[in-house]
Amino acid sequence: MQGAGGDGGGARAQPFRLKGPAIESIKLDAEIDATDSLEHPDQNANAVAFGIAPQLAALESLVNPSTVELLALNALSQSGTLEILPPEAPLVLFIWSKSRVVPVRVTEFSITEEAFDVALNPIRAKVSLGLRVMTTDDLGFDHRGGGVFINHLRTREALAGKTGAASLQSLGLSNLPL
Repeated sequence: MQGAGGDGGGARAQPFRLKGPAIESIKLDAEIDATDSLEHPDQNANAVAFGIAPQLAALESLVNPSTVELLALNALSQSGTLEILPPEAPLVLFIWSKSRVVPVRVTEFSITEEAFDVALNPIRAKVSLGLRVMTTDDLGFDHRGGGVFINHLRTREALAGKTGAASLQSLGLSNLPL
């Protein structure tokens, strides 16, 4: 949660003021396995030829610029052109369900390949992702990702409204302690 006033006395003077959306991170561990795909090799030629390497490569593309971008930057550098800003990465969305869609930046990424076929293609791997939710503070309100974040907040507010009100009695209190 981002409170107003920074680290100094201002935070104590106005402790209930929020200066922006909370900084949220998501940690995810997943296992990718080709077993089901390999049961029907006639329907899954890619799984037979490459195992889960295409899925792992797609995940790796989230943290690496493309070869086209790298070669273009090198060509500009060789011609004496100075890079002012690096190219913007594509918008990455973490979609866990229809009620949880958020723009994210990958902050941690690791793959542990655990099983291989006879051609040494990975057929089972554990993937660990650390994600930071990108907010309107990061993207602005006019960026597509900023709109996705606002929609995410609307959805969260609607879900929170479904909890109902809590009473002091439901917490075992007759009044607030002073």
